[in-house]
Amino acid sequence: MNVTGRLPNDPVRAESLLPGGALGANANVTGPRFAVSSASGAYITDTGGNRYLDYVTGAGALILGHQHPAVVEAVVRQAGRTMHQYGVLTDVAIELASRLIDAIPCAERIVFATTGSEATAYSLRLARAVTGRDLIVKFEGGFHGNHDYAGIAVAAPTTADYPTGRPFTAGTPGAVRDTVLVVPYNDLESLERLVTPVVDRVAGIIAEPVQRIIRPLPGFLEGLRDFCDRHGLLLIFDEVVTGFRLSYQGAQGYFGVTPDLAAFGKIIGGGGTLACVAGRAELIDRTNPRLKGTPRFVYTSGTFHGNPLAAAAGLATLELLRAPGVYEGLEDRTRHLSRHLTRVLAAHDRRALVATAGSLWQILHIDRPPEGYADLLSSDQGANLQLDRALLANGINVIPGLRRFVSLAHSDDHFDATAHALDRACRELAAIQGSQSGPGGGSG
Repeated sequence: MNVTGRLPNDPVRAESLLPGGALGANANVTGPRFAVSSASGAYITDTGGNRYLDYVTGAGALILGHQHPAVVEAVVRQAGRTMHQYGVLTDVAIELASRLIDAIPCAERIVFATTGSEATAYSLRLARAVTGRDLIVKFEGGFHGNHDYAGIAVAAPTTADYPTGRPFTAGTPGAVRDTVLVVPYNDLESLERLVTPVVDRVAGIIAEPVQRIIRPLPGFLEGLRDFCDRHGLLLIFDEVVTGFRLSYQGAQGYFGVTPDLAAFGKIIGGGGTLACVAGRAELIDRTNPRLKGTPRFVYTSGTFHGNPLAAAAGLATLELLRAPGVYEGLEDRTRHLSRHLTRVLAAHDRRALVATAGSLWQILHIDRPPEGYADLLSSDQGANLQLDRALLANGINVIPGLRRFVSLAHSDDHFDATAHALDRACRELAAIQGSQSGPGGGSG
């Protein structure tokens, strides 16, 4: 019995309270585990007082780093005014909507949501409603959230039986699976061959402009725009990660390709729960509540849509991201980190590379940068996970197997520390492998 009446707030206690002692499917449940008690700048601190250099940054939402003073001040100030409203406008939500429309190339209107998953679901609903068609095209390995339509061909041990994809999760209705056509990413020829025969039943194409850590090949996004224009489909960009990450105009500005609709989340809420769908006025206006009861109406509503605390955090974040040179600096920093880590990998003769896209990065045991999901499958995934867990054990917070993010809080000193941690991780793994292959170690 804990005589103080307080229980330790750690993963051991969490096991009895939460499934797997975790807050979601991407939690690290193998290797070092901890509970965060505080965070600041580029670091998180666990309940035992241990600090980790953080490259998860709230799944990329915290592009300024943790607890940025301007964001904290904005949230505290907003909390003293109003923390939550439902069914009525707030001044801060209107201002954020204005900022988003000014920044996003495709945005003539936006409609708020709470999460990126909700935003992609609304985007697909809008596409089906506007076109009167049911089928959606997605790319193999693309992650578009936690709803049923997004859960096809996300992660599987083999490539799909195109254009049919495997459900990512139990409980996915077969009827939903049958409305999603799966095509390899970066492959316009396959798109033409697989989708053209049924194109009159297709509502739209949804794509991450950078799929996980896979960059689009030259002409790929332009090819999607052309295909949609030729066949009367809607092009949907999932900019939940790339929005305000690659540039202030998102991937649309970075690559110069404008979709019909785009889903945003993460950064626009500054660490709060907020998302939106942006697009042409005639599309987004289908969600106008004045249309309720008519066949044109597309339902979008949620208790926390446009939440004022998240909107205040988002406004403070966007204000700092507008400064000249921010994104060029982020990309330069990421290249600097990549060079550091590449030298360490080479020194240890690891068959691996540091894949990057803007301020995204990930170490992959593979010969060349990936161009599609099949390339990720061909990488040594066991070695990827092993190295990521070793990094975590050496004080670098990453989620094994997932991309990571450079923030404005990361500095050259942090990159030096990351390279030293990678060096230690490689040495430790080499020692383990040496002991396993030595006398009495099993495989000789």
